[in-house]
Amino acid sequence: MAVLIDTPVWPWRGRLWSHLVSDVSYDELHAFVAAELGIPRRAFQGDHYDVPEELHAVAVAAGAEPVGCRELLARLLGAGLRARRPRGQ
Repeated sequence: MAVLIDTPVWPWRGRLWSHLVSDVSYDELHAFVAAELGIPRRAFQGDHYDVPEELHAVAVAAGAEPVGCRELLARLLGAGLRARRPRGQ
């Protein structure tokens, strides 16, 4: 399993958030989120889930590997799982 989570430093709506990704497959990511975090599938952001700060420790305890945001992005790109935005958006 290679589920990765970065530090909750991304502010939105008065909370801090992390990004949770897999560098293996989206199926692995969806299974981890459903089994361990209870975040609904509709919250998937194309290549990651946003995880609120209060669930960061839960994700790590369940096996997510804490990494910096640059490493998370590098590993997502390296796995070919980074969702690209269409040009002009």
